Parts: sequence; C-alpha cells; structure tokens
Amino acid sequence: MPQSPTPHDLDTGTLALFVGFAAASTVQAELDARGHADLRMSHGYVFQHLLYGRPTVGELAEKLDMTQQGASKAVAELERLGYIERLPDPGDARVRRVALTARGRAAVATALSARAALDERLRRRFGAPTVDAARALLAEVLEELGGTAAVRHRAVRPPR
Repeated sequence: MPQSPTPHDLDTGTLALFVGFAAASTVQAELDARGHADLRMSHGYVFQHLLYGRPTVGELAEKLDMTQQGASKAVAELERLGYIERLPDPGDARVRRVALTARGRAAVATALSARAALDERLRRRFGAPTVDAARALLAEVLEELGGTAAVRHRAVRPPR
C-alpha cells in the first residue's frame, strides 16, 4: 500500500496551488466571521472586474470568458445577496451597469484585511526576509509560466 504523500513530496505547481487553497480558506473564514458566509471563491472573479469599473453584463461576460447568460446568472445571484447592483449608465439610461454595493465594498475590504493579516502572520512565523523571498520566487514562477498578464489585466480565471 503506498504511503500518503507529504507536502515535501508534491511538485511545485501542486504545492503552490494547495498553499493558495489554504490561504483562500483562511480569508473565507474571516469573511464568514464578518457576515459574508454566502460568498464563494468564484464570486471573486466577478468582484475583480467591479473594483475599478462598472461593466455591463455583456462586458463582464467577455472579461470572464463566459456566456452572457452565465454572467447574468452570477450577477443576479450577487445582486440577490446584496453585493452588487445594476445602475443606469450616465450616458444612456437604457444601458445597465454593474457595480459593487456598500456590502460588496465591505466584503472586499474584509478580504483585503484578512490577506494582510495572513501576510503578517507568515512574517511573524517565518521572518520577513523569508516571506519576501518566497513571494519574489512565486512572482518569478508566475512570470515564467505566462500568468502575469492575467494579473495585470484583472483577467485571472480558473483553468479549464
């Protein structure tokens, strides 16, 4: 019977993925504790496009590389939960734009705060130079694998 693997047995990509999952779970726990238990990690893909703009559902669908129907469903769910709203376009009242509500902005602030607290926890545990070196290496690996453009353009999506 094969022995169960340890983290040291994993390849770099899998280990980085699992670290990301663990970090996301830590952030999710803080969101849950602060009244945002109804959010899922997948909602973050929508939120990333509402931080600095107000796209239409069609524009959002294009940015998320999904159908307009899929984007409409995600928008409707987040709207029902009170995180986003549809507003008339200032130049054309027939066009509806998607924007974060105060609740949506509060969820984003909570997630950012939780990520900063996690970084600080890691710095206390491992030391700032070690954490900074790990972050620099991960950024270089992301560049090597062609993933930095997606980060820069807020076009990060899960792999197919």
